[in-house]
Amino acid sequence: MDVLLLLLLAGAGLQLVNRQQQRTRVQLLAESFAPLDIQRLTETLLRGYLSALDLPVGEPRETRWRQLIPLEQALAERLSQFAAAFGARSATETRVSTLPLALPAAHRWWPTASFDLRRAFDIHARGLQRALQVDGGAPTRDRAYTLMAELLLLQFSCHWFCRSRAVATARLVALHQTTPAEVLAAVTPATREDYRALTGLRS
Repeated sequence: MDVLLLLLLAGAGLQLVNRQQQRTRVQLLAESFAPLDIQRLTETLLRGYLSALDLPVGEPRETRWRQLIPLEQALAERLSQFAAAFGARSATETRVSTLPLALPAAHRWWPTASFDLRRAFDIHARGLQRALQVDGGAPTRDRAYTLMAELLLLQFSCHWFCRSRAVATARLVALHQTTPAEVLAAVTPATREDYRALTGLRS
């Protein structure tokens, strides 16, 4: 009984530490994103793409996509600014564990099973700039799909950093009915190669 009690107390303690770490990381990203309004722009664009895909093929859909171009350009510029600013943060607060489940400070006691979120944001910023040029920058379905994939991968990285890879995957499936592997298949080839090299993500 004593052993069981100790195990329960240890488990509860780990959970409390884990929750504190997660709250700290959520706050870090929220404070970093807020000045540039990146979260709102990302969500607005994702809703805009989905609404455009519900429109009839042809001029109605292309008109809606053209209306989104200023938002796309604004988000790409702000994400580049954000990635540059976030790059000034210390490595100790930007490491992300690649273990499937969240464990307190896992990135510290197993640093080889982690990656640097600063590099991930740099990949996302460059990827969004490339996606804007798909099909010559014309408002096409392929361009919209690529841009959506780049934005979903950005959200996935944020959730991975704040919670865990498992939680990030579950949210991607629940909110967007897609998987990390499907998102990676839809981003630009350079983003896919760089992201896999950084995170080791394959599926």
